[in-house]
Formats: sequence, C-alpha cells, structure tokens
Amino acid sequence: MDMVQNMTRIEPPLSFSESAIAELYKIKEREQVPAGHLLRVGVKGGGCSGMSYVLGFDAPDTHDQYFEIGGLTMIMDKRHMLYLVNMEVDFQDGLNARGFAFKNPNATETCGCGTSFSA
Repeated sequence: MDMVQNMTRIEPPLSFSESAIAELYKIKEREQVPAGHLLRVGVKGGGCSGMSYVLGFDAPDTHDQYFEIGGLTMIMDKRHMLYLVNMEVDFQDGLNARGFAFKNPNATETCGCGTSFSA
C-alpha cells in the first residue's frame, strides 16, 4: 500500500498563495517530477542569515509530516515545523521580482535576497 495513503494529514502549519500553488503545478509538470515525490518544505543551515528555505519535490522520509495544500501533498520534517509555522509562501512574477517569496513571522532577521533567515 502507498505510504502517502497510510499517513494522516493534519492542518498545514503554513499557507501558499494561489499564484504559488499554480507555479508549483507548472514546475511539477515541466520537470516531470516522479510519481513518488511530494512537495517538500523545510529549512537547512546556510545562507547569509543562518538558515535557508527548502522548497521542491522530494521522496518522503520517516521524519516527515504530511499535509494537503491546494491539491498537492506537502511533506515537512517534523523538526522544521517550529521555524515555519504561520509562514506564507507567495510567487511573484513581476518586472522587479520573480520567484517564491517567504513571509515568515518566526524570523528574527532576514537578508535582502528573501531566502535566508534566523529565528
């Protein structure tokens, strides 16, 4: 039986704008993401402020929590939730900015690029 079907989904700790969800569907199709890979959101050490966001498609791991976001199954390492709770992810497609934007109320410091933070 599929690992995803066995997992209980709870309310997601963060939100995605409609434009972010639409862009994720485009990426999934364009990159031909394998069937077993799900949307991963998380953090990793690095970046000019100490931590960077992780956003991409990946295979599930035993530490992952499962959520439903805009019809996509999202996975997140349970240990990352502390840093990402109540975060909003948007996708901007303008002349001055293009890409995913992260609005994180848990960040005590951010950098100019918008992808690095400290908490």
